Amino acid sequence: MSDLKDWLKAAQKRVDSELKRQLPRESARPQTIHKAMRYSVFAGGKRLRPILCLAAAEACGGDSEKALLPACAVEVLHTYSLVHDDLPCMDDDDLRRGRPTSHKVFGEGIAVLTGDALLTEAFIMLANTPATKRYNVGDYVKELAETGGSKKLIGGQVLDLEGEGQQLNKQQLIRIHEAKTAALLTSSIRLGAMTANATPAKLEALTTFGYNLGLAFQVIDDILDVTQTTEVLGKTAGKDESVDKSTYPAILGLEKSRKEAARLTKKALGALEPFGKKAARLEQIGRYLLDREY
Repeated sequence: MSDLKDWLKAAQKRVDSELKRQLPRESARPQTIHKAMRYSVFAGGKRLRPILCLAAAEACGGDSEKALLPACAVEVLHTYSLVHDDLPCMDDDDLRRGRPTSHKVFGEGIAVLTGDALLTEAFIMLANTPATKRYNVGDYVKELAETGGSKKLIGGQVLDLEGEGQQLNKQQLIRIHEAKTAALLTSSIRLGAMTANATPAKLEALTTFGYNLGLAFQVIDDILDVTQTTEVLGKTAGKDESVDKSTYPAILGLEKSRKEAARLTKKALGALEPFGKKAARLEQIGRYLLDREY
């Protein structure tokens, strides 16, 4: 596991270096928006989604260097979603990654525009990603656009907002999180595989892996929200319960939620069998996420 942690740190540094190169400098006019963009992107995230993108490229026998731009694209799109989720009109949170959220620092108007700008930057990065024999720029753009659209990421947020104060069942909760958490995790993995010219069979297997890993990740996230402190999480602990939001622990209880996360992780890892040792990093990450504490 120490080897994995070293690899994760190195991958995180690669992603951060590329993000610094790709995003507009703070000195670029108008400076306020570019400061706000960098404030949120470089707030100390673990870079899980871009790291999965790089690992998926390697699992398909590709050069992870060619997956760096899509990796950065999914990270800035993810950051946009967090900036908007934290707004008073959404989840109304004042803390993200251990420091004040964008709207608390720059105001609501700039926070909305920050999210808009980051979303746009994601597609600039994809537009500059080299094509392969099977996949072109249009395929990359379509992949992330569909994930970020009204049927997935945005649609999931709509269901999430509408579900506040409601007693949702497990299937309704799954619909929310397969549209939000699982969709973006899956797309991150698929984009990495596409830059490695993955065969349709490999892409399908990684889609199954990403979907189940994404749901498992959300179950653990819900568990941590009620078992860890704000200081450990870097965001407001117990927030879901305070706004009467349905979660896995609220519906299943803690013990059954842990079993559900283990079941989903096992299903995800099973999808990696056709890759053999090439998917060792993806397998390690899957096991690591199941046991995470923040």
